[in-house]
Amino acid sequence: MEILIISGLSGAGKSKAASFLEDMGFYIVDTMPAAMILKFAEFCAGGNGRYDRVALVYDVRTASSFTELFEVLDKLKTMEASCRLLFLDASPETVIKRYKETRRRHPLRDGADSLEDAVRKERELMLPVKERAEFVIDTTRMSTAQLRGELLRLFDAKGAKGGMSVSITSFGFKYGLPMEADLVFDVRFLPNPFYVEELRKKTGLDQQVYDYVFRSPQTGEFMKRLQSLLDYTLPLYAEEGKTVLVIAVGCTGGHHRSVAVTHALAGYIRQAGYQVLENHRDLGRN
Repeated sequence: MEILIISGLSGAGKSKAASFLEDMGFYIVDTMPAAMILKFAEFCAGGNGRYDRVALVYDVRTASSFTELFEVLDKLKTMEASCRLLFLDASPETVIKRYKETRRRHPLRDGADSLEDAVRKERELMLPVKERAEFVIDTTRMSTAQLRGELLRLFDAKGAKGGMSVSITSFGFKYGLPMEADLVFDVRFLPNPFYVEELRKKTGLDQQVYDYVFRSPQTGEFMKRLQSLLDYTLPLYAEEGKTVLVIAVGCTGGHHRSVAVTHALAGYIRQAGYQVLENHRDLGRN
């Protein structure tokens, strides 16, 4: 069983982190007091694998004693569980700016002279938790996508690329561009099987058409350059937090060249470790 305790400063991104971890398969419980964590962990351990990955949000609102939290952490590590602490940090200026933008009330505002004073008090109060954490993420200059990418890198076995799926589709330019496409590649410069009588009624999924398209030196050179481009860009899209990347490959009618190239490209991207959905939009058209 894996237990991750999410803590940190108010306004540093704990809620966003929790939602991203939930997408990664963690069972999330928000604002849990330290006194309840051990009992909850025991309950999860008896759940027959239902709660194998649990993330518990712990912040200043539930902090009666950090000593109690640290004792719980020590006890959890004696159980058959992986227990780690993630701390979300941000500069005081960033936290203040976020609170002003959202108009939320800081949890320590009632006992402070100002928002700045509340942020300073919380920072001092949470310092022992930060020092105990196995992971500290400073979200000061992080976009939401970058935070997601960092969490994928730290807590998803497949890393950032496991959080992005690639949808690759063939299409015919005569029927219009796929509206959802992020990247569009035009393969109408490749030799066209349509003009070979015995291949005209076949598609790029048929071995004869596939072989005809890939027999061309232009196809080999094009694929080499396209694969090099994707080797460079796909990790960057994943790191930026892209969840679905849509690649469209087009020829005139969407039956031959684009289908063969799409099929080959889907296999290449799949071998690179990405989830791939292959589609041929216009294959059924006359």
